[in-house]
Amino acid sequence: MRKIGLIGGMSWVSTESYYRRINREVQRRLGGFASAHLLIESVNFNDYARLQLSDDWDAAAGLMTRSAKRLEQSGATAILICSNAMHKIYEQVAPEVDIPIFHIADMVGDKMIADGAKTATLIGTRNVMTEGFYRKRLVGKGITLTPPNEDRVEEIDRIIYEELMFSKVKRDSERTLKTFITDIAKQDVDAVILASTELAMIVDPKANILPIYDSTEIHADAAVDWILAED
Repeated sequence: MRKIGLIGGMSWVSTESYYRRINREVQRRLGGFASAHLLIESVNFNDYARLQLSDDWDAAAGLMTRSAKRLEQSGATAILICSNAMHKIYEQVAPEVDIPIFHIADMVGDKMIADGAKTATLIGTRNVMTEGFYRKRLVGKGITLTPPNEDRVEEIDRIIYEELMFSKVKRDSERTLKTFITDIAKQDVDAVILASTELAMIVDPKANILPIYDSTEIHADAAVDWILAED
């Protein structure tokens, strides 16, 4: 079994989801007491949040590069950055190591194209919904994305940073997301992309009117495919 590295802690809540999903899938596929051979570099997100606020993404990339190198030196054969938003610095980090870093948007786009889904609405943190670093990856795969809705952007961003990253699940926020997805379903789109690793805490991907692509689940499953692939 190949060893894989996770850069987590962004937030710790979603890193827990990655660990659970990867091990559950390895056990399901292999049976018995099987579990994944993995390493976790769990960072202090306070450091990254401070750099985000000051818009110092170069410093954030430096921190993440050091994490990626530690995982590589410890024997990881590939890496996942366990955060959609922090893929903003992917292009600065990936060339600094000699092992692949699986881009979460690429994994989502590949899954959608395989399923025949070609149009979607992206929901996640503000930078994921509004900036080009994530959207361009999906568009490059052939996915057409609806423009961001500013009211929706502000509320979803607030829910993620003020509630979900503290492991707070509120009924009002569940209802809000349900309303948003119902409104999105009235548009001419094939799917909704959960482009925040925490959103599945309040959105059930299997209980909505539109197909829901959960980026965390898709990213974790890509890790399992890598772990179990034959060299």
